[in-house]
Amino acid sequence: MDADDVVRLRLRGQQLREPFAATVDEAVRNLLAVQSQEFPYARWTLAQRTAGASAADVEQAVSDGTILRTHILRPTWHFVHRDDLRWLLALSAPRLHQGNSGMYRRSGIDSADGARSNCVLAAAVAGGAHKTREQLAAALLTAGFADGGLGLAYRIMFAEASGVLVSGVPGRSAGGALRQTYALFDERVPAARAGLMDRPLALAELVRRYFTSRGPATEKDCADWSGLTVADIRAGLRLAREAAPGSLDPTVIDGLVFYARPTPDAGDAGDAGDAGGGDFSGAGTGQAGTRQAGRIDLIQCYDEYVMGYSRSRHFLGGTAPFAPVAGQPMHLVLRDGRLAGVWRHSFVRGRCELDIRLQPGTGADRGQSIEAAVAAYAGFLGMPAVRL
Repeated sequence: MDADDVVRLRLRGQQLREPFAATVDEAVRNLLAVQSQEFPYARWTLAQRTAGASAADVEQAVSDGTILRTHILRPTWHFVHRDDLRWLLALSAPRLHQGNSGMYRRSGIDSADGARSNCVLAAAVAGGAHKTREQLAAALLTAGFADGGLGLAYRIMFAEASGVLVSGVPGRSAGGALRQTYALFDERVPAARAGLMDRPLALAELVRRYFTSRGPATEKDCADWSGLTVADIRAGLRLAREAAPGSLDPTVIDGLVFYARPTPDAGDAGDAGDAGGGDFSGAGTGQAGTRQAGRIDLIQCYDEYVMGYSRSRHFLGGTAPFAPVAGQPMHLVLRDGRLAGVWRHSFVRGRCELDIRLQPGTGADRGQSIEAAVAAYAGFLGMPAVRL
């Protein structure tokens, strides 16, 4: 296996190539957890892995509670399917609290204090009374807690990690922007699948889902993505491979051991259009067109194709700013799965304007591949889009 194979298999496993997910919740199930602190762009992460989903489709799944948005894993905001959240939180919560312990101390939150504020927050949202952050702050203030700053942020996160709060039906600001609300965890999250509240089985499930969607990847990649220890990942790998021999094959690349699901047969039609062998000119949201080398993908900077790896992120190639420029996030342009530039958008007079900046010498600016990517983004937004 070489670098081209790694890129090809990652693109396919992450459903940035066919076969795409049928729905946005299927895309979340495949990836298990999807980083989502930039909510408008996180919608795109899901939509471009499906056969034609729009921003409205993602928003509807979040409103329905099929997809939930909460602090989990490292911790940061993630989308998780409601059927996976209970067991994943049980597995992740001790590490979440451990990682936040310093900020809890700074905010005056200990176990007893957190339990008291959890009771206030649970009562505030019980019975489907979904609340914004500001409304939760008011409830805490009435109960004698501070109403803002880090204390508020970490009390809410403490409640999320404790299985008390989870995302509710999004509200709208006066300007029409979506606003996060919070709901009672037990009113939005069903019981876990049989056995998955058992830690060893949950470890095996997390490891299986990570490597089948993001492989080839290393143990360290999985540990850093999940917030668990390398020892946890090794234990999960052993159990997953015992349960399904041959399901996660190890291979050595440049002295490192990688794991992935078995490589598809060379004749598998799903391989068509992957890196190294030419690509479809259609881009995003499951659109396939004429076979053409140089497939362009516009992905957000927190996409799982980036954030799903640490030790082996170098297969992405290239260099790009991962911090905001002039207050705006700069996202990533891929050519055949490798970094070829950056992009961002703005809205002017009812249309989306895409600022796409390509690295010299990538060959990414030829043909119709960028136009196809822009058209796919327009379809996702449901409005005209142009490249500046």
